[in-house]
Amino acid sequence: MLCEQRQFFIITVQDITAARRRLGWPNIAGATILAAITFPTCTEGAALPAPDRLEEIKVTAERLELLGVASTASEGIVINDELTLTPAYRVGQMLETVPGLQVTSHSGEGKANQYLLRGYNLDHGTDLAVAVDGMPVNEPTHAHGQGYTDLNFLIPELATDLKYTKGTYYADQGDFSSVGSIRINYLNRIDDQVSVTGGTLGYRRIFAGASTDAADGALLGALELQHYDGPWVSPDDLHKLNAVVRYSRGDEIDGFSVTAMTYRGTWHATTDQPQRALDEGVISRYGSLDPSDGGEAQRTSVTAHYFKNLNGGQVRAHAYAFDNQLSLWNDFTHFLIEPVFGDQAAQQEGRNAVGGGFSYQHAAPILALENTALVGVETRNDFIDVTRLPTKQRQVIPAAAAPADFREDDRVRLNALSVYAQSATRWSDWLRTVLGVRYDSIYGNDAGTHAGNASGELLAPKVSLIVRPLASTELYVSAGRGFHSDDLRGVTAAQTSGIPGAPLIARQSGAEMGLRQQLTQAFALTFALYTLKAQSETTYNPDAGMDFAGPGSRRRGYEVNVTYQPARWLEFYASYSGDHARYTADYDDGTGHPGRYLPNAPVATGSFTVYVKELGPWSGSVGYRYLSAYPLSPDNAVQGHGYGEWSGHAHYAVGRGWSAEAGIFNISGKKADAAEFWYIDRLRGETAAGIADIHTHPLEPRTARLTIAKRF
Repeated sequence: MLCEQRQFFIITVQDITAARRRLGWPNIAGATILAAITFPTCTEGAALPAPDRLEEIKVTAERLELLGVASTASEGIVINDELTLTPAYRVGQMLETVPGLQVTSHSGEGKANQYLLRGYNLDHGTDLAVAVDGMPVNEPTHAHGQGYTDLNFLIPELATDLKYTKGTYYADQGDFSSVGSIRINYLNRIDDQVSVTGGTLGYRRIFAGASTDAADGALLGALELQHYDGPWVSPDDLHKLNAVVRYSRGDEIDGFSVTAMTYRGTWHATTDQPQRALDEGVISRYGSLDPSDGGEAQRTSVTAHYFKNLNGGQVRAHAYAFDNQLSLWNDFTHFLIEPVFGDQAAQQEGRNAVGGGFSYQHAAPILALENTALVGVETRNDFIDVTRLPTKQRQVIPAAAAPADFREDDRVRLNALSVYAQSATRWSDWLRTVLGVRYDSIYGNDAGTHAGNASGELLAPKVSLIVRPLASTELYVSAGRGFHSDDLRGVTAAQTSGIPGAPLIARQSGAEMGLRQQLTQAFALTFALYTLKAQSETTYNPDAGMDFAGPGSRRRGYEVNVTYQPARWLEFYASYSGDHARYTADYDDGTGHPGRYLPNAPVATGSFTVYVKELGPWSGSVGYRYLSAYPLSPDNAVQGHGYGEWSGHAHYAVGRGWSAEAGIFNISGKKADAAEFWYIDRLRGETAAGIADIHTHPLEPRTARLTIAKRF
């Protein structure tokens, strides 16, 4: 007798486009396949073959199919193949898969990147909340910049399901999330594999990873080694080591995971250099006035997650602990402060942080209406020793030989507690609402140079109204309150001086109107108009080499994103954002150019990417990233130039587990500046008051990399 094989699937409510394409199903909105099992159907008397092994199928939401799931037009998920195929010169550029986000660098590959989004120069991460495996990456009251977000410990091969939001409308998002938030998870299992990469400009990388069954769960291990020099006259000589060990059991419905990570990096850095030094031939385009600039970083962490289906609801709990050690040597102003030894300073930090969170989500019908309630609590505690010392070629200058105000030594303790609740209600087939409220409290104490204490609290309502007039259309109206914390040292210093300063919690309020349109099964569009008002704008201080709390600001702008997938193997994606940013009062940066323009706030950003997915043995992408001109001075008299850059990535599956990948960055060899700043510095022989000048960090030239990989 013949037996017919039939498959049955375990499904949970999420989104299903990827499953539909993979399995050839019709559109079934709101489902994610967790597992599939094949059973035979046979006529009487036939022997029943053993069923196939239960096979996990990971399916996540895509840009094309968020109708009925999203609460705004500005949230989404980037699936794994796009993370893998997007051309990324540095690991932080994986985040450029978030629409409108630009990730660049102005000083050394070992340092946190520069982030730009929605008319914000987010510097090293302020107002962009990033979490990896549930662990927050942003660091408050940091030696170099508030919200410092260093992603060099992230291993790309382990990353999965990048989820992003924008705006102040999400109850489960807190400090630093007002402009955007990004959450990256780690995989529980990977194929056993090893890869070797070589490239121009001294790039070398080795990655090895494997997973195995262990104690009814999965044990994963991964190791990354990397070296890079770059185009600089004084090579970056970046050495990076990453290692991860992860044990997991079950899944995100019922299971747990524990992950240990360690990272170490050392590097030299070519910071932004004064334009007049280049024009006069003092240094070349890739040269540095102080080749001893650079840094050392070390990070060790443990994260744990617990998931449980309890009484028909979903429990999620996580905890983390990390130790971060950082030393940066930067010389931005050269001889402006210390005319003999120079202005290089060592910014050193030792940080221990522990925290975690708990949430419970459950169906809670209201008058027979479909409703889901979410409640949660989060806490974070930072113990920070941070110093700033005058140095020359990384050697500390004796106290008697350098200005006293060049030295700082602070011992900071920060304690944060958050509680939030949210109710998502479906009033009819065409109307949904999401109502939330969040309470945040932060207390800080400094026992050092800026001795004192400060506290702040904020009650933040959130609301989203979602209307679906057509099956293919959703309209969104959202509003809410958010915040970013300010550097405690600046808050206490203002208190000591009797000068009104920024509060520890700087409030922000935002609103957005948006559209999500599924034009065809393969063509989707989102459009959003937004506004955001900030009580205090973080502003770059080159004398201190860090951010400080500045005046308030207002922003408004729009975003449009288009996805078109004409074939299973081909996808086009384009994003464009136009932004208008101003201070709420005149701001004087000390260069004689007072005004209300926000320095380094981009007027527009954009991207265009073509993805080829599994076209026979081929996969790849070609992408264009665009940054418009932007003001450098508050009166907009001095402007940065912006740039556009093409990059590409190709993958070829040779067979038997072997593959080859090639990446080319800045394909056209575009000569532009990745970052530009306007401030006062002083070279030897110049007037003691210094000279206001544009300071530039050039875009890297055309670069090529080749990877050979083997999966076992």
